[in-house]
Amino acid sequence: VLEGFSMIVLTLPIVLPVVLAAGFDKLWFGIFLILTIEMAQISPPVAFNLFVIQNITGDSQTYVAWKVIPFFLIMMAFTAILTVFPKLVTWPVDFILSR
Repeated sequence: VLEGFSMIVLTLPIVLPVVLAAGFDKLWFGIFLILTIEMAQISPPVAFNLFVIQNITGDSQTYVAWKVIPFFLIMMAFTAILTVFPKLVTWPVDFILSR
């Protein structure tokens, strides 16, 4: 079980050259990576952020996991949208730099 920063440090040196060789944008991949790591942090059975929320609120792990489902679905939808339309990530930067 790793926290988000550890996941990035361990996987990025191996995965980034492959991603760049495949022609993906670094900004898009960074946002995609953060979204998928956050999805991993809130999805059971080993959800680090769920344990933190459970300890703060005092609610059961099952209750907290059920309450996180809408947020998880939103992140899944956003990840799918970014996968289908990668220009959504780079469009604002391209617009600002073109002025």
